[in-house]
Amino acid sequence: MEIFQVGGSIRDELLGIKPNDRDWVVVGSTPEEMEAKGFKAIGKDFPVFLHPKTKEAYALARTEKKSGVGYKGFTFYFDPSITLEEDLQRRDLTINAMAKDNKGKIIDPFNGKKDLEQEILKHTSPAFLEDPLRAIRLARFKTYGHLHNFKIAKETQNMLNKIASTDELSTLSAERIWMEVHKALNRENSDNFFKILVEFNLTDPWFTNLKKVSSDGSEPRYKWAEIQRVNNFKLAKNLPVPNEFKKTTEIIKKTLDLIAATSLQDKLGIIEALNIPRHSKQLEEILQLRIFRKDKDYLKSIIDTVQKIDFSGLINLQGSKVSERKKLLYHEAFKSRL
Repeated sequence: MEIFQVGGSIRDELLGIKPNDRDWVVVGSTPEEMEAKGFKAIGKDFPVFLHPKTKEAYALARTEKKSGVGYKGFTFYFDPSITLEEDLQRRDLTINAMAKDNKGKIIDPFNGKKDLEQEILKHTSPAFLEDPLRAIRLARFKTYGHLHNFKIAKETQNMLNKIASTDELSTLSAERIWMEVHKALNRENSDNFFKILVEFNLTDPWFTNLKKVSSDGSEPRYKWAEIQRVNNFKLAKNLPVPNEFKKTTEIIKKTLDLIAATSLQDKLGIIEALNIPRHSKQLEEILQLRIFRKDKDYLKSIIDTVQKIDFSGLINLQGSKVSERKKLLYHEAFKSRL
């Protein structure tokens, strides 16, 4: 049994960055031996184990063969005869296909270190083409602070174009796509993710209406709302977007509608729909976004005015009378202000 540290943690260490976690590959072992040593099996499709003390993931060396469609359409092979190089060869990019032994020696059969030094993202083998998720993951790697300036190798660009020309992306699950989107939105350079999707025509079927890329704010939900805004709020209808993101996007859309409204009736209708008493905190945060900089004072005055309205009398009303009274209160508060 030989154990090697592998993957992104090696990449990050070579760049002088402390990795968030470490992955390990075990060569020359079996599931029975791993469990006998106290490792806990957690893998469903292939043997992955948790270390009894560190709880880090240890996987038996394996190879894979395309046997279906999508990122789950693979058959995995593992036995003690599979070598470290065979395991590394199945990895997506050369910079992720390096390993380190227990003496600190770097094993680099695919020149990942050279590509790291030259800031190049290059696929490890032609098998990159077999897994459409790798195209989406590559786009996400471009959001990393230490990888965002890396160039995509010409031959890897060709791979992305080939993946885009097939319908393989449609075989990915909506949940898996959103997972990649959410990870990208949590990175400082999240706009790079969407730029890659557009540049290499990786937008169908999950981002069909994605034409423009923009970023505003630091929180993922505000970044997502901005991407929606510049694409006319028609993006990713078939993705499991969290309600928190949907609500933020809807509030921003209504606020933009309020700015654009010209009649008092339209303005009052939008103000009521915004439910400012309930969403006042989020609206205050939204006013810090770049898109509202010009209208910040105007919107702030509207929020302040609503917060001064006394809605306590509504508790004694029922049915349609609540709505009628609320409309009257809004009209009285804003008739000379809007």
